[in-house]
Amino acid sequence: MTSSDREGVSIEADPRAWLEAHVGRHGVPYELFPCDPALADTAAFCAAYGFASEDSANTIVVIGKSDPPVFAACVVLATTRLDVNRAVRDRLGTRKASFASAEQTQALTGMAIGGVTVFGLPPGLPVLVDARVMTRERIVLGGGSRSWKVIAPPGILAALPNAVVVEGLATEPTPG
Repeated sequence: MTSSDREGVSIEADPRAWLEAHVGRHGVPYELFPCDPALADTAAFCAAYGFASEDSANTIVVIGKSDPPVFAACVVLATTRLDVNRAVRDRLGTRKASFASAEQTQALTGMAIGGVTVFGLPPGLPVLVDARVMTRERIVLGGGSRSWKVIAPPGILAALPNAVVVEGLATEPTPG
């Protein structure tokens, strides 16, 4: 996939217009939030802009090891860990699964790690959402580039055509 999609808007040329073209079509209120690309990673973003990490939802591309490989985008709270070895693997129906590399993520989505969003993904790509995400009043999502975030109620994820809410997609991290 190239960074220019079916609307002809390029992430690189105009990240905000690209994001608005993809988020606005879901009919759910949202806010676009500009950020310094150097502060796009969750911990730095939350510290710099005063957001709670419990409200940050990360989009992570995973690959199921099969021939051909199977991909999905997973949305989990930043305070949890994606259960790629059990929950994701089982959902993908493969013997093994792992996090997609930065190169695979870029090739599949046209987005760089740290800015991946569930909006504007290739048609047909499954979106798996951990059930904990849906319990938040609002969530902060990547915006397709490292310079934008999307703030919205979690119901915006339910408006995505390929989204499925999965109980236990993520786990609580072990202390220490």
